[in-house]
Formats: sequence, C-alpha cells, structure tokens
Amino acid sequence: MSDSSTPAAAGASTTGWPAVWSIAMGVFALVTAEFLPASLLTPMGNELGVSAGQMGQAVTVTAVMALLGGIAVVPLTANIDRRRVMVSLSGLMLLSNLMVAAAPNLWILLAARIGLGLALGGFWAIAAATTIRLVSEEQAPRALSLIFSGVPLATITAAGLGSYLGGLLGWREVFMMASVLSALTMAGQWLALPPLSPQTSGSVSGLWMVLKRPGIGLGIGVVVLIFTAHFAGFTYLRDYLESQQLGLQTIALVLLGFGLANFLGTLLAGRLIGRHLAKVLLFTALMMMAALLALGAMGSAGLLCLPAIVLWGLAFGGTPVSWSTWITKVVPDQTESGGALIVSAIQLAIALGAALGGVIVDSSDAQGVMLASGILMLVAAAMTYRSLCKLR
Repeated sequence: MSDSSTPAAAGASTTGWPAVWSIAMGVFALVTAEFLPASLLTPMGNELGVSAGQMGQAVTVTAVMALLGGIAVVPLTANIDRRRVMVSLSGLMLLSNLMVAAAPNLWILLAARIGLGLALGGFWAIAAATTIRLVSEEQAPRALSLIFSGVPLATITAAGLGSYLGGLLGWREVFMMASVLSALTMAGQWLALPPLSPQTSGSVSGLWMVLKRPGIGLGIGVVVLIFTAHFAGFTYLRDYLESQQLGLQTIALVLLGFGLANFLGTLLAGRLIGRHLAKVLLFTALMMMAALLALGAMGSAGLLCLPAIVLWGLAFGGTPVSWSTWITKVVPDQTESGGALIVSAIQLAIALGAALGGVIVDSSDAQGVMLASGILMLVAAAMTYRSLCKLR
C-alpha cells in the first residue's frame, strides 16, 4: 500500500512515524473540537438562550459540512501536496474554534462550526490513505491504530475534561484552549509531514464508481446505521446523566470513564482486526446495542448506569478503526476515495443522529433517545450479521 514514488516511502519504516504522530494529533484536535458542544451542552445553551435540542445542532451542522468536505476534498485537491492540504485544514479548525469562543449568539456559533465541519471531513478523507504511505506495509495496521487512538483520547478530553473545565472556567475558555491545541497541531504537521503528492486523481464520479463495487454500498449503509445510532445517544449523553440526578463532578468522571473505555477499545481492536475483522465489526455493534437498550430501559438508576456506559465506550472504541480498515482492504487501489466514502457516511450519520436525538429529547427525554438508539443499533447489528460474508 506504500507509494514508492513519494519521498515519504523511501525511508518510511524509519522516518514516517513523526509524521504519523502529527496526523494522530490532527485527529485528536479535530474530534475534540467536534464534540465539545456535546459535553458543554447545558452551559452553552443557558448562556445563548436556547434549548438542549437546539444547542445540539452545533454537532449537526458540523457533521453536515464534514459530509460535504469529505466528498469534495479528494477531487478539489487532486493536484495539491497532501502536507499543504492537512496544514490548511488545521488552520481552518483554528479559525473556527476562535470564532466559537467569541460567538455572541447561536447563529454566529453555527456559522463558525461550518468551517470546522469542512476541516474535519477533508482531513478524515485523506488521513488513512496518507498514513499508510508513511510507513511500511507491515506497519500500516499499527499506524492506522495510532491515528484512530486520537478518537477515544479526544472523547476523554471533550467529554470528561471539557465538561469539568467548562464548569470550572466557562465554555468559552474551553474553546480558547482548543484554539491553542489547533495552533500546535498546525505547527507539528508543518514540521513533521514530508511533501506528499496526491495518491490518485480523484473525482465525484470516481467516488460513485467505488460505491458501486460489490458489497461496498451495503457496507457503507451499515456504517450509516451504526454511527447514527451511536451519535443520537452520545450527543445527549450529558442530558441523560443529568436526568439521573448526578452532580457536575460525577458527570465529568462518568464521561471520563466512557472515554477511557473508548481508548481501550481502540487498542484492543487494533490487535484483533488483522485476523478477525468481520467478528470485530459484528461484536462491537452487538455490544453497543446491549448498552444502549440497557440505558433506555433502566429508568432512574443513578450510578448503576455506569457499567452500560463503559461497555458502550469500549465497543465504540473499536468501531471507527475497524470500518476504516475494512475500506482499505476492499478497495486497496482507491484508498483515498474509499476513505472519503467512509468519512462522508460517518458524518451523514452524525448529522442524522444529532438531529434525531434533538427531536426526541425535546419531545420526550434523554432516556427515550437511548432507547431509540438501541433499537436502531439492533437493526444495524442484524444487517451486519446477515451480510457478514459480503463485508469481509
């Protein structure tokens, strides 16, 4: 999978790892910024004078724009050095975080999140394909696991630390901290990434041709279902914990537990996907289904909800890396286009999940969101099981 025509490939096994770390830092910073509103939902909504459901649309807007960014980045940057593309997208993230920190109302905040969404979708679309060009083919699974470890670490930061610091300092100050992280990410990528020519000449029609290959459309559809179910629940997890009458510090600790379990799940999946990819795809969906249905059914349980939340975090930790590994295996000749399809499917699912969760939480409650998410995950797990042979 390495590209020997690029400067990076010549000494990939020895010189590529700092560059891989810089990509992992970009993943961490982007995902942290993406989900900070979910952990700061109540204070942000209170200050801006909007409901939890309305505030949750900060996640929806980001996801919709990430969907567009994921589709557009490969064809629009077909002739541009990937190093410059990644650094530019990190700069767009920096601008977005600064605007959010200063936003006087919801509309300005949502406008700022448009930039973050474009940066997020564009970065994710080329991240996996770029990473496997920086190391040897034997080291590619380890490198992919490293960059995807940025997702659970970001969940820990956004969910646990973000919630705690938001209560201690204020949500605007948290976004200023995210801006500093964005600036450090830009600098790290500029210093560590080598010049990288585009892997293929991409186009929107090329994405459609990849999607039409046997089994790809079905797999992408399952991705949409799984991530919709997850993010419908996750966006309103803080609301759910507040409905359990838990205090601010306890909520921060529970969210931290979710993030730590998420990180462990990523590490475990990284060890398993090489030989047991299909089983990882199925069992992560089943575990999330069980956890979400339990949360939706247990009522006012206080901290008794913790085991289900930890199980949920553990299972989701293996989900992004396993599906991204799947796409690199089924379309090894079109990894950038495949990555664009995966990121677009995930961002579509985040938008659908946040929007669906917002409707349910405003018309019912957060427990209803968890129950609906569990039912949707049941459908996704059933589709994965019936299609297991096609998804290998």
